[in-house]
Amino acid sequence: MWLNAVNSHIFGVALQVVPDGVSVCTPLPINGDFEVVPDKGPCSGKRGIPLPGDIVEGLWQHVSYTEPLTLTQFLEKFALYMPAIAGDRDAVRRIAYEFVEMKAKEGVIYVEVRYSPHLLANCKVHPVPWGQEDRYRYLKQGLYGWSLEVVELCKKYQNNTVVAIDLAGDELLVAETFPEHRKAYEAINVLKAERIGHGYHVLEDPALYRELLGRKMHFEVMTNSAGVLTGACDPDFRKHPVIQFMNDKANYSLNSDSPLILNCTIETDYKIAKRFLGFTEEEFKRVNINAAKSSFLPEKEKNELLSKLYEAYGMVPNNPP
Repeated sequence: MWLNAVNSHIFGVALQVVPDGVSVCTPLPINGDFEVVPDKGPCSGKRGIPLPGDIVEGLWQHVSYTEPLTLTQFLEKFALYMPAIAGDRDAVRRIAYEFVEMKAKEGVIYVEVRYSPHLLANCKVHPVPWGQEDRYRYLKQGLYGWSLEVVELCKKYQNNTVVAIDLAGDELLVAETFPEHRKAYEAINVLKAERIGHGYHVLEDPALYRELLGRKMHFEVMTNSAGVLTGACDPDFRKHPVIQFMNDKANYSLNSDSPLILNCTIETDYKIAKRFLGFTEEEFKRVNINAAKSSFLPEKEKNELLSKLYEAYGMVPNNPP
């Protein structure tokens, strides 16, 4: 999605971002959508659904975190506030618009955002039973159970606005436990996957890593978010796999993830990369050019995006860093 970045400095391009209802808990643009009910805490003004915390800022404290958690614990956070959003067309629309506005203010010129119909639409699909006690287990397993359904849906509409498929879930659950999930992976191979989210463990298989380097496979990398805080890699930033990617001039980009739960922006990841990972200005430019080249934009629009970046970075198009 093209954005008119309002900052004088363009941070760049974000390819994997999960909006996760971030605008719902932002203090400034509440505009009456939430109200505080005595003894019940903040509630959705439209739907009257109780939410944790006594004020909006208290809700944020419940759903966000800064210490490492497992991916399962991370997913549990969604169940704390998603009942106020899921199935509400106006709420989903508002989140989309305000999310784009936030990214523009952060200096992001182009962003690709993940959307889950099962989590957000919660209608005309097999919805999450948010009101049930076992919703955490259902959510964790649902990410696998929905995989084939999502793949088939995207295959059906691949020539009509669908540009990509994203798979996610608890990596502790092996594919054999969910054969439909394994089939979804096979379907992805047929559809020629072009990017890998995170991909840190590929370094444990040197042969596979060399193959992906040769294929210029794009890795969507996070520093603070889904990497360290969900335990996907070593919590010591100085041991982050992206350092290896950087040294090998791999095709990767820096991204943000779940800004509400992780309480972060793309600038958070950039600051970590500069302070702990040894990123230079030239490397920031290179990864943003990588991101633009690996985006799912049509070729004409992709070239327009690249031209804007080359101009902003003072680069000659035929001589990238």
